[in-house]
Amino acid sequence: MSTPPFATITWRDRTVQIECAWIAPEKADAPLIVFLHEGLGSVAMWKDFPAQVCEAANARGLVFSRPGYGRSTPRADDETWDVDFMHRQAHEVLPALFAALKLDGEKPWLFGHSDGGSISLLYASRFPDKVEGLVVLAPHIFVEDKTVANIEIARTAYLETDLAKKLGRYHDSADSAFWGWNRIWLHPPFRDWNIEAELGAIRCPVLAVQGIDDEYGTLAQIRGIAARAGGSCELLEIPECGHSPHRDQPDRVIVATASFITKNRRQTP
Repeated sequence: MSTPPFATITWRDRTVQIECAWIAPEKADAPLIVFLHEGLGSVAMWKDFPAQVCEAANARGLVFSRPGYGRSTPRADDETWDVDFMHRQAHEVLPALFAALKLDGEKPWLFGHSDGGSISLLYASRFPDKVEGLVVLAPHIFVEDKTVANIEIARTAYLETDLAKKLGRYHDSADSAFWGWNRIWLHPPFRDWNIEAELGAIRCPVLAVQGIDDEYGTLAQIRGIAARAGGSCELLEIPECGHSPHRDQPDRVIVATASFITKNRRQTP
């Protein structure tokens, strides 16, 4: 990936810089894959995985850090996220980013991990005509007990270990990234968060991937997508794999993604 530029958007009544990195931008006629990171992710935390996916799928790529993450503008000191935080990313931030990058006329493929997968689903349900397809890894469509339990463990680790220092390698403000994610997931009203009813509006093909040993969710998440999505849905359930299939089983994910995009790509005359 090239040195990340920044896109400027207006969000929550202030100017926000969004860290971006492009992959193979010279392939003007190739499909575009937009990568949406997990709850503690960033451009840098993807490492070279997006480039490998784009090479295998003969695609361009856009990787970005959401507000509060990576080199993007951190959360304001008084900014707290509410139960609708993923909806706001899908309905407000992503359209603003696409507009800033002059991608309004494109129909990208969205590749989302964990929270990024949920945001991808929400974007495709709100804007069904603006996305070509989805690849979602370990997405959440409702809140499970094991998810909350492991996020509580992460909170303890952040307070009592060197996790903050480790996250500092990937974020300008580790506190912004960690607490923005952790506090809302542990906020009691968030236990009722559920996007199952919105999935029926999705019209594009979906590849939903989950590790059988996922510590943050059960297979009910991706099976629920298959049962409710308005478009076609393929499932990939990977053994010996936890919450990050692209790290635990990268080759399986790359091959499946490239095959899925090739098979479902709309050919232009």
